[in-house]
Amino acid sequence: MAAVDTQTTSKPADAENGAFKSLWADKYRGATVEDMDPPPALSVKPTDPISYALMSGLERDYTHLTVISQENRALLGYISIPRLQQLLKNGTVKENDTVEAAMQRFRRKGTRYKVITTETPLEELEEFFHGGVDGSGPQEFAVVTDPSRKFVLGVATKSDLEGFVKRRA
Repeated sequence: MAAVDTQTTSKPADAENGAFKSLWADKYRGATVEDMDPPPALSVKPTDPISYALMSGLERDYTHLTVISQENRALLGYISIPRLQQLLKNGTVKENDTVEAAMQRFRRKGTRYKVITTETPLEELEEFFHGGVDGSGPQEFAVVTDPSRKFVLGVATKSDLEGFVKRRA
């Protein structure tokens, strides 16, 4: 089995146009996000206790949980479990505080989002993770939705993509 270099995964194609060039493209072979079989999203509500979000994430070995509205299940933001653990350690939040105190909200106004669906090619997902989409900067995870962004179907992380590449090697 060939080794996969996970330290240097992508680089600009050339200095002239700054286009993204995947170093894993030959491993994808036309695969999409669906082929990665990302786990279903684990969602919490802003009013849930932080202890519930932390326990839920750790029990399922999830690093990111989506935060959805109680009223209409709209995607409001997310909680990063490692960040949450740090906030608890620092005393910034307490376990009985609500998720709303620690969640990171998605900015709605003036922000254009890259829609990641199960049909998104893995080259695009890799580019998204490396900040090549709309200059949004590197991303640690992607919320996988239906094309109209009404339903959260799952969450894909950089490590999910790296694992897929290792399995294909």
